[in-house]
Amino acid sequence: MSTEQAAQSCLAANDWICGEYLRTRSQELTDATVQHIWITVVSVLIGLAVAFPLALLARAKPKFAGPVLGLTTLLYTIPSLAMFSLLLPVFGLSAALVVTGLVLYSLTILVRNIMAGLDAVPEEAREAARGMGYGSGRLLWEVELPLALPTLMAGLRIATVSTIALTTVGALVGKGGLGNLIDDGVQTTFKAQVLAASVLCVLLAAVADLLLLGAQRLLTPWTRIRTAKGTG
Repeated sequence: MSTEQAAQSCLAANDWICGEYLRTRSQELTDATVQHIWITVVSVLIGLAVAFPLALLARAKPKFAGPVLGLTTLLYTIPSLAMFSLLLPVFGLSAALVVTGLVLYSLTILVRNIMAGLDAVPEEAREAARGMGYGSGRLLWEVELPLALPTLMAGLRIATVSTIALTTVGALVGKGGLGNLIDDGVQTTFKAQVLAASVLCVLLAAVADLLLLGAQRLLTPWTRIRTAKGTG
């Protein structure tokens, strides 16, 4: 049997691992991956933009902390099918529907980690900054946020990986990136498609986590110095 015949036979046999599928459907896989990435990136960025002021509000006015944390936690517990159904009358069958749902799911992780990071800033650092004439805004941006970055970035990593996984649920409305291929493959029992799309989804999550970890190390060099001193 020739190599070409063997490749074609893996499609005919509906094998899980099939090189011919990867060759003939490469554009389909690329398009789905690109859609998956942009939905994830947009969702996480909007989630961060919404979570940051919510965390600052809850921190500045403790009476709002309970309602903010309670609401974001409640949103996270809503099943994805129910969430999309509730948002459907507003956004219709669009990418905005998926993005909005993912943003709401990311809030509980992001808000909690932003608040935890800011709460962990040593009071001595705040007092020293105030003694040097720092106002509340400058104190936040130049002292508190840099010191809170490790915890904030940890939350961002969790939210990103979680969003990559949840994006696949967007296949319910045809906007799920790699989830579209997984769903279609399951419906048609196309094994190679299910496996390839699933593996790509896992790889996306791993690469995103590594990139954010690298960004965290670049943005917080003092943590590496402290670790080096601790092991020295």
